[in-house]
Amino acid sequence: MTYQLKDINRMAAEHPEDFLARSDTRFHSKVRTAADRIAENLRQSPIVLLSGPSGSGKTTSAKKIEAELNRRGIHTHTVSMDNYFRAISKDTPRTADGVYDLESPLCMDMELLNEHFAALNRGREIRIPHYDFARKMRDTSQCTPLRLGPDEVIVFEGIHALNDNLGGNHPEAFKIYLSARSNIMDGSEIAFKGTWLRLTRRCVRDMNFRGSDVPETFALWANVRRGEKLYISPFKYRANLIVDTALPYEVCIMRHYAPILRQALPEDNARQKEMVHMIEAFERFVLIDSDLVAPDSLIREFIGGSLYNFS
Repeated sequence: MTYQLKDINRMAAEHPEDFLARSDTRFHSKVRTAADRIAENLRQSPIVLLSGPSGSGKTTSAKKIEAELNRRGIHTHTVSMDNYFRAISKDTPRTADGVYDLESPLCMDMELLNEHFAALNRGREIRIPHYDFARKMRDTSQCTPLRLGPDEVIVFEGIHALNDNLGGNHPEAFKIYLSARSNIMDGSEIAFKGTWLRLTRRCVRDMNFRGSDVPETFALWANVRRGEKLYISPFKYRANLIVDTALPYEVCIMRHYAPILRQALPEDNARQKEMVHMIEAFERFVLIDSDLVAPDSLIREFIGGSLYNFS
């Protein structure tokens, strides 16, 4: 889907509250569709695999789907596949530059995930690991036991959920692919790309919540995009449902961060020209007060103030 710049700016200037409410309602209808499809598939499998590239809003989307299923009496658990990372070691894959390739599916413990999927499908208990990112290893003292009962669902969310070595081994599981896929157009010209939206989301989130400054996120972006093309996008058509998480009002909110992005842009970045173009594009959008953003909005995952707990 595409949006037109003139329509966004008109709504942002004239009816911002209504603009946000309509956009959020439209996104929630996608969440309801996902819940419908998952419920239909429950007889086949209680497992949901939710994938998408960085900045897609996987965590909030999973929380929203969980809430929608719970309202229908389907008790739902959400698990981040980040907890299944392997400890950093000499066997961790590296890029051509010699740095750890943390985008690679080889960083995931696929064997353990496949074992857990099989056990859950048979009604057996698993022990969900906890990954300590500070120490870059699993904390075996914090495993969480889980056994699914009747009418219970578990959502595993992570960038590699649809990888053939994982989702491909479990065709019975329901699979969802998320991404901010919509470009914003000015007539026939692209005014703001969906990939720019994801980069902005990641910069703002990393700055607000992950202790990473914007230059660091910019520096990592080229490798993130390389990983997407190699390891994530090729599997998106394995999904039973593809969901666009772009919100039409979002750039009007994120424009508040444009001065920070401009100041932080390094001169030696491989994507320097594109990033300058992205930052300049914010000036074409009418600002919307971020206080108007609802607590359950997907972009609260990135700007803060969400009613969802992400710990």
